Amino acid sequence: MSVAELQALERDYVIPTYARAPVEFVRGRGTRLWDSEGEEYLDFFSGVGVTNTGHCHPAVVEAIRDQAERLMHTSNLYYTEPAMRLARRLSESSLGGKVFFTNSGAEANEAALKLARKASAGREVVVVHGAFHGRTYGALSATPQEAKQAPFAPLVPGFVAVPADPAALREAVGEQTAAVLLEPIQGESGVHVLSEEVLRTAREACDESGAALMFDEVQCGMGRTGTLWAYQATGVVPDAMTVAKALGGGLPIGALITSPRLADVFDVGDHGSTFAGGLVTAAAALAALEVIADPALLRGVVEVGERLATGLADLPHVVSVRGRGLMLAAELDLDAREVVQRALLKQRLVVNAPAPTTVRLLPPLILTEDEVDEGLTRLRAALGA
Repeated sequence: MSVAELQALERDYVIPTYARAPVEFVRGRGTRLWDSEGEEYLDFFSGVGVTNTGHCHPAVVEAIRDQAERLMHTSNLYYTEPAMRLARRLSESSLGGKVFFTNSGAEANEAALKLARKASAGREVVVVHGAFHGRTYGALSATPQEAKQAPFAPLVPGFVAVPADPAALREAVGEQTAAVLLEPIQGESGVHVLSEEVLRTAREACDESGAALMFDEVQCGMGRTGTLWAYQATGVVPDAMTVAKALGGGLPIGALITSPRLADVFDVGDHGSTFAGGLVTAAAALAALEVIADPALLRGVVEVGERLATGLADLPHVVSVRGRGLMLAAELDLDAREVVQRALLKQRLVVNAPAPTTVRLLPPLILTEDEVDEGLTRLRAALGA
């Protein structure tokens, strides 16, 4: 089908919740995508930070194919080796507690919110302005963005939103607080790095009050910032964390990972999910983790990320550059959405505009220095230089 035919089908049959670009991608390999017309694109977006291993990484594809040929589903009422092995791998690589599997980042955050409230006499969850934790009701209630929340009020009660400021956090956290939920680096609002002072203050306030400190690493985890988990570069260790997006190497899977302190809060029947941690997705996640946890790859994320950040800062119309590793944003003095459209349709470069003057870059973690330079050349042209 042509793109025009797909657009016609969408108009007639699809609820219009997405502003799609007029492109159909049909094939991918590494950092490259090809559309239905055979045009090749350089991908600096990874499907919203999902294909950290690159498109169709051979190890991930092999794991999916091998498992799918043998068995695809049994449910969580029976044991499966991939899920048990994945839980061990996630725990041992991070907080050392236990894991609850989900199908997405929003679902992982829903599980975290339930866990926090069951574990504490407090009912409130403190979040910070600019946060994005998902679109399901609990996760949306933890996302203090008026445009996203207002059409769906009333929301779940018990959420307190404060500026990402140490003093404001300390004042908000007390005996009524069940948890503080933070993204170490806010992604959807335009790649805003929370300062280590904010993270330390949150940790101290939670320790004093008995509340749980929870990090949402759905976008900033899985090697994206140069360490396997973003918290590992901050010196602040949360009591629980949520992960998703890149975890499945391209397939949908998320997880809530606890520290030992919160490992046994849930009892049988407290939470569940039909498909979560399924055989195929867990097998894919094990393969993706093996690729991303490679120390050489993580060093490369830091080095290549520095090259990309430096190059971005030298481009015309770039006012500032934010982020860490290969989670970067360029703030512009012109309309970022127009730049993103020109980049896609004229320069065959895939980037994203999460805010009116912000270009977000989330390339696959296998990006090379030559591809950085190629991407910068294409983006410079899209900027009109």
